[in-house]
Amino acid sequence: MDLRFTPEEEAFREEVRAYIDEAMPPHIKAKAESGAPFTNAEMMEWHRILHKKGWAAPHFPKSVGGSELDPTRRFILAEELALAGAPQLSPFGLNMVGPLILRFGTDEQKKRFLPGIIDGTVAWCQGYSEPNAGSDLASLRTTAEDQGDHFLVNGQKTWTTYGQYADWIFCLVRTDASGKKQQGISFLLIDMKTPGITVEPMLTLGGTPAFCETFFENVKVPKENLLGPLHGGWDLAKALLGHERTLIGSIAPVLRSIQHLKRIAATKREGDATLLDDPALRDRIASLELRAKAHQMANYKALADQAAGKHPGPESSILKIVASTLQQQVDELTMEIMGPESLTWFNPDGAVPPLEAYVGSRFCYDRAVTIYGGSNEIQKNIIAKAILNLPS
Repeated sequence: MDLRFTPEEEAFREEVRAYIDEAMPPHIKAKAESGAPFTNAEMMEWHRILHKKGWAAPHFPKSVGGSELDPTRRFILAEELALAGAPQLSPFGLNMVGPLILRFGTDEQKKRFLPGIIDGTVAWCQGYSEPNAGSDLASLRTTAEDQGDHFLVNGQKTWTTYGQYADWIFCLVRTDASGKKQQGISFLLIDMKTPGITVEPMLTLGGTPAFCETFFENVKVPKENLLGPLHGGWDLAKALLGHERTLIGSIAPVLRSIQHLKRIAATKREGDATLLDDPALRDRIASLELRAKAHQMANYKALADQAAGKHPGPESSILKIVASTLQQQVDELTMEIMGPESLTWFNPDGAVPPLEAYVGSRFCYDRAVTIYGGSNEIQKNIIAKAILNLPS
């Protein structure tokens, strides 16, 4: 298998780099350089900029408003955006529910939902996890009772990222409790403005305002908002999680974090030398970088499979485990060399701080990367069963 990029693909990479440098507004570029978190408004602003270029939804077919880039160019675009520190577009519409609507939705659902997902005028959030149903997602208890022309939804979802800004939520709900727990789950698309929905944001230890608790009390959902077959939501959930784990398994954010680590080590001094002059520290950084480069090759292998028309399978669990673990290890080493200075991430005056200021915040947030998208322990079970064929 030839994992090299063609001259045309390398030319596309240069086009992407030039466009990012030219199109990124100064206030967003300043945050990208410092590693500061982006607000929801800034993420949506960047979405609109990329949409004008046709790059907000490169994986969608042209027939629904996407640019239909081939898998290799999509990979290059995503990699360069991450390496540039650009705002990550909300994945819930573009990379999660959007592909499912394309694959399982009716023609009416495609016409209704895809345009807003692609141009960024409609924001989505995810209703999967519950207080007692996270990694064991099939234990969810949010119910949707059949009321003839609509479902009546009651229950609670947690970790509904940016739910306070979302227009719609895609939810896994229980529509049948009589059989195996995986067999009675359905996939609903719910308007967040529907009466009976309450969203309560929470502030994380790292100062991140992204997460919410979402409550449903006698929420009426029209039958036409059922995606896929009734009681068939588990198959949709597995398809979505394959895309999500492949996204989490991308190595570009880790490479960006290693760049930050090296820049910080090159500026911190002990006497006449920088920390980067210490051979022992250079060895530790090199080890992380070599492992990241090896994982980049695994990303390229997954890319080759996608180019051949293969949907993400259980191998996405391997990508997720390696990338999430590497990300945490890079954060930990960065915290170590920063020492107490790594704890100064709160910034009340709103000014863009130097690169080092958000090390602590990023460390706190990234403790979750080995949990969301299915914990790494769950991923190991998937690998054992689906790849190694080990008995349950």
